[in-house]
Amino acid sequence: MEFGLDTFGDRSVDLAGEQVPYAQVIRDVVEEGVLAEQVGVDSFGVGEHHRDDFAISAPEVVLAAIAARTTRIRLRTAVTVLSSDDPVRVYERFATLDAISGGRAEVTLGRGSFTESFPLFGFDLRDYEKLFSEKLDLMVALLDGGGPVTWSGTVRPPLENQQVYPKTDSGTLAASIGVGGSPESVVRAARYGLPLALAIIGGDPARFAPFVELYHRALAEFGRDPLPIAVHSPGFVADTDEEAKEIVFPHALAMQNRIGAERGWPKYTRGRFESDINHGALHLGSPETVAQKIARTVRALGVERFDLKYTNGAIPHVHMAKAIELYGTKVVPRVRELLAED
Repeated sequence: MEFGLDTFGDRSVDLAGEQVPYAQVIRDVVEEGVLAEQVGVDSFGVGEHHRDDFAISAPEVVLAAIAARTTRIRLRTAVTVLSSDDPVRVYERFATLDAISGGRAEVTLGRGSFTESFPLFGFDLRDYEKLFSEKLDLMVALLDGGGPVTWSGTVRPPLENQQVYPKTDSGTLAASIGVGGSPESVVRAARYGLPLALAIIGGDPARFAPFVELYHRALAEFGRDPLPIAVHSPGFVADTDEEAKEIVFPHALAMQNRIGAERGWPKYTRGRFESDINHGALHLGSPETVAQKIARTVRALGVERFDLKYTNGAIPHVHMAKAIELYGTKVVPRVRELLAED
């Protein structure tokens, strides 16, 4: 069982409530990644966004800065928006990160939960499915050593017996597919033989068990060996349940209502927040509370890695650093105890 942390680089505020500049948020994320290794966390994931409420649009650059100051922790994206990127450039950047980190890089390939990158880079949202499908096909061909690759499609120029550099020390590049919960995406991950990263951001995590079963069944039908599954879910850790709630709720409320206004969601409320903690995907509270809930999620789904997305809006860096420390020193050891008892 592995335990990771994920961040989207939410643009935070300081303790006085003043918004922190983008550059400082990025520097804070680097410090958070270094701290994660120091407290024993297994992996650190950084998301990619192209909008004003998130500071990180080039996660591999941030991960490279963390790589230069760490020696053990695995470094991932959460996720890389492959649909609006070029697979060759993605391979080159992550092979470079793999070299800097000594083989600790992993690219999580996905569509992303926002669409700002499509008009930004000149892609038509009407091609949403085709862009991801064709680019994933090319990316998978590149993962095994960067070529030689022969590929043709409609979304970029073809490749004919082409090598891509740099080559990694291991000869391959670690990758997984990030899935939000559609059966088609689960089966696609199995068909390509890539590990599954299941984003559970709402509802009872146990209700995702059918997707886990589908993935295992699809792997078997495609004649592939079992592969690991990771769960990515939001949460936060503080000394007590009440402290965690009081730190997070104002920022979660602002974030949910801001995004909800764009997507037509109902207004977020304190009752919804409490329900997400008690019955939903929010793994939030004291170290014991969070450990118990993570253990329940792991038991219900039988996954091999749990990643806590510890950023939930504009939470000050000092609180997030404390959450990382508690997660690594108290939550993870306690979850291991609970699972060992099983």
